[in-house]
Amino acid sequence: MDLDELADRLEQAADRVGPEINRTVQQQARLARAMIRYNASGRPGPNIITGQYFDSWRTEPFAVPDGGGATVGTDRPQGRRLEFGFWDMTDSIGRHFFQPPYPHVEPAVTELSDEYEDAFKAACDRIFGS
Repeated sequence: MDLDELADRLEQAADRVGPEINRTVQQQARLARAMIRYNASGRPGPNIITGQYFDSWRTEPFAVPDGGGATVGTDRPQGRRLEFGFWDMTDSIGRHFFQPPYPHVEPAVTELSDEYEDAFKAACDRIFGS
């Protein structure tokens, strides 16, 4: 391969970086949301009572230069309490609470971490045409 051909291939790859990375990020965010919701569907995670907490998990895409980003989360106040629990709390009127943790986010992230790496390796292969 001569240098002119290399320059053309690199320029073509550069044009593919942003869209391919954005597509991969959005796909992985949807997968993380699905796994979190799955884990929040009963023990060892939290049980579904009304379905409102389960349904509150969202993915919000956002733009970044040459790629994309996504936030996966919930706006429900019980999210942190369910994930981490609290061991000794007294509220303003003197009620005492003990809430064990029901992890559902951390197990999803841990389980998917290898898949994230593989997804971005595959994205690089598509970008560079390997």
